[in-house]
Amino acid sequence: MSTAIQQRKHPNWLHELDFIGIHLVPFLAFFTHVRTFDWIVCAVLYVARMFFVTGGYHRYFSHRSFKTSRFFQFILAFGAQSSFQKGVLWWAANHRIHHKHSDTPEDPHSANLYGFWYAHIGWIMGPEYKPTRFDLIKDMKHRELYWLNKYHFVPPVILALAVYLIGNKVNGAGFFDWSAGLSTLFIGFFLSTILLFHGTFTINSLMHKIGRQRYKTGDQSRNSLILALVTLGEGWHNNHHYYQSAARQGFYWWEIDITYYIIRFLGLLGIVWDIRPVPVKVKESNKIHPS
Repeated sequence: MSTAIQQRKHPNWLHELDFIGIHLVPFLAFFTHVRTFDWIVCAVLYVARMFFVTGGYHRYFSHRSFKTSRFFQFILAFGAQSSFQKGVLWWAANHRIHHKHSDTPEDPHSANLYGFWYAHIGWIMGPEYKPTRFDLIKDMKHRELYWLNKYHFVPPVILALAVYLIGNKVNGAGFFDWSAGLSTLFIGFFLSTILLFHGTFTINSLMHKIGRQRYKTGDQSRNSLILALVTLGEGWHNNHHYYQSAARQGFYWWEIDITYYIIRFLGLLGIVWDIRPVPVKVKESNKIHPS
């Protein structure tokens, strides 16, 4: 067995009680009056923040597949960090490690080498990948990104407070009734956050295990329509590993890629530009399967 695999340390779960605890918070909704509005907030926050993770953390910060202004760059980072998935620089650096060492012992989350649970959540909790590898994100120089990365808990706390106050107002509470917004907080914010965790993490734990390979990539990355729907387009993982710099991961028109559609819409508005395409020559070469 590889020395790198033998030395991989598993998480000390006693030090991760905050992560475990956040999974229990939605059960508190059983003690509140959950309303339709709370479920609407849950769905909206899942989709919106999944875009910020996939379009921001992944396609913009990790792969620079399009360009945008410094202001909207901050919006992308803030929105992505509201997912409670640590800091923007931490996320991008570790993702770049994954692509450089995919399915080798140096890959942070290879399910083929370390198993499903370690690839899904264990690597995040373990000690090896806690620090931010600043040497891998030298293209990110703006001070606000470093501030956000250091204080990565600020965006989700602000969002949680906003969700609570909006829920309190919509649910018709009086000024001194602070309980009406709790169901919106538990379902709208915390449940959507947990669903977002595991929707995102399936790309690490499942996308090198299930699905179909179209291209020769030197790793076990695969394509899956189901996970593409769950993650707004990230399920076309074999496509992405074959040609990483494109903003589009669903290479063909029938491959649903909602994140890409949103990026294109933002391009029409002039908010983003230089959206990197998939060259036809690249798309049609090096195939294992023709479809």
